[in-house]
Amino acid sequence: MAKKNKTLMEILDLILYENPATQDEIADRLGISRRYVTQLIQPLIKDGTIKRAYMIDVKDYEKVAESLGQYVNSKDVSGNLLINDMLDNMAKHVHSQIENSFNAILEYDENKAKKALEMDYATNNMVEKIRTSVETIVSINQYPEFSKSVLYNEVAYDLERIGDYCGHIAKFVINDVYEVSESVLKKLKKMYKTAQKMLRLAMLTFLEGRTGLNDDIMELEESIHILQSKAINLIATQMAENSFDEKERSNYFIYLFRVIKAFERIGDISVEIKDVAIEFHENIPRPTTPRSFRLN
Repeated sequence: MAKKNKTLMEILDLILYENPATQDEIADRLGISRRYVTQLIQPLIKDGTIKRAYMIDVKDYEKVAESLGQYVNSKDVSGNLLINDMLDNMAKHVHSQIENSFNAILEYDENKAKKALEMDYATNNMVEKIRTSVETIVSINQYPEFSKSVLYNEVAYDLERIGDYCGHIAKFVINDVYEVSESVLKKLKKMYKTAQKMLRLAMLTFLEGRTGLNDDIMELEESIHILQSKAINLIATQMAENSFDEKERSNYFIYLFRVIKAFERIGDISVEIKDVAIEFHENIPRPTTPRSFRLN
């Protein structure tokens, strides 16, 4: 690439990612003269690629980049890149939320359970930040590719829902007086690992476009439902062996069922994230029929 073209791309990238206020600032940041900056960007200001106050029309940015010998995908630039990072951080936070909630059960530690519940405040704040960021991006740039940005909101909302189910897991320790039996705990450990893996693969599908992970996720979904059935049958056997005259023992089983259901729902929501990812990357609409009513 000619030196002139390389410098122009550096200017465009600086405007796109760092929002300089003046041509003087652009010149200072790149170590070139203001006059040279003006010379390079004046044609792009005239044709509308660069707006006054130094904003770039992303659609035109792609065209200019290609004319200069560089390939740029609009999904990888500007606001979407920022939201990708925000969503990635939110997913990591939710993974930690699941881990801390389950560790509270493993160690039967009420303080850890309370700490896990407190993490949900951060989860709720994250989804709100993503929502407002998406609204800003869509309002600034009406380029059709950015209409897909609203799907980020759906994934963020799904992560928030998973955070809510983490609360069901943590509350078991706070609400109950009995520790989980070793036989049931063994099933819960497997459900926990499966749910965590499903969420990790679902987020890779969305953030990195790895739609080939679809089959792996669906196999894990089948596994978590099998584990759920086994855990429920095991608890049903324990219920038959206990008297319901004890209110505390009765509550124990109710709260334990909620923990099992929480892991199953985390798996189901991970599948929903995967479905959003396929729509986002491959333009394949998601089924409108609720998953529970679909034929296998």
